Amino acid sequence: MVLQLVIGSGLIALTALVAAFAWWLLEVFLLRSHGWAIRPPHGARLTAVLLVAMFCTLMVMTASVWIWAIALALLDIFVTFEASVYFALVAFTTLGFGDILLPVEWRLLGGLAAANGLLIFGLLTAMLVETLRETRARQRDA
Repeated sequence: MVLQLVIGSGLIALTALVAAFAWWLLEVFLLRSHGWAIRPPHGARLTAVLLVAMFCTLMVMTASVWIWAIALALLDIFVTFEASVYFALVAFTTLGFGDILLPVEWRLLGGLAAANGLLIFGLLTAMLVETLRETRARQRDA
């Protein structure tokens, strides 16, 4: 049990670092493109900023699922790597089909993966909202 909590906590910390790094990269990009983003036409530029933020969000989600999948594969929990990726995706997105289950001795990792996904989804939603809010506020102030 303790091993599962340590591994799961480490994976959560790693995905949080990935998300923080992505947020920093997005912030650097937005600061560098500030002059461009605040010029008219506002709608098209706001859409472009949204697309960049959404792409960043997608990359963080993908990286997070891969982190979990690789960890599950390294722990040799599933027979195939595809099963590790599938379980990581289903658990991380809290979809929870239940067609592939973790062995009893590893089942805490499923809950930790789901909790991690919930936290990352919330963080990335906040990142998207903040990006749009800040961009729109700068457009109005310009």
